[in-house]
Amino acid sequence: MVGTAIVNDGSGGSMADFDVDEFPGGLKACLEAVLMAADRPYAAADFARVLGVDDAAVERALEDLRADYDGVGGGFGGDAGDGGATAVAPRGFELRHTVRGWRLATRAAFEPVVAAFVSDGKVSRLSQAALETLAIIAYQQPVTRGRVAAIRGVNSDGVIRSLLVRGLVAERGADEETGAALLVTSDLFLEHLGLDDLGQLPALTPFLPESAQVVQSVDTP
Repeated sequence: MVGTAIVNDGSGGSMADFDVDEFPGGLKACLEAVLMAADRPYAAADFARVLGVDDAAVERALEDLRADYDGVGGGFGGDAGDGGATAVAPRGFELRHTVRGWRLATRAAFEPVVAAFVSDGKVSRLSQAALETLAIIAYQQPVTRGRVAAIRGVNSDGVIRSLLVRGLVAERGADEETGAALLVTSDLFLEHLGLDDLGQLPALTPFLPESAQVVQSVDTP
């Protein structure tokens, strides 16, 4: 999946050169697509500007999606407040709203399931993408998801979530300019490498031959 960043065009106006109603599922489906690609929480106004839709309409659609995912909505095509809505089981993910904005996240109740999956013997070995991402975080920390994606040239949210669940990286603080969460390596990461501190980090290029170009593009501390 290619990541899409929401970027302010500086004008404060709409950035859309399309009509959300032209897409299957309309506004809700467009919001889901952008939420899947977003590398941090965004305000409803950000989504509205990018999609060329009224702020209030986006707020309503986000609330409807959250209700749908929580199992109390009227379905993808209906409104959360429909009198005939039938409750369904909640999804394994949720649309989370905080002071920083809206973003999709794994529902907390399913953390044991996710942890079991990423730590299972069949998937316990880090993938090439995970090794690249871990190397970038190790040598660029603290670093945002957006910066990691820019270096790798691809959205890395899924890989980062896996590293977070494995306990190899952690979120610590937020970027002063964007408010995006900052990623750092954990004590477990150092333990696995047999290091006392980050100052002992070796050059990782010899261990990642297929990622040499990526690692070399990262500035060492």
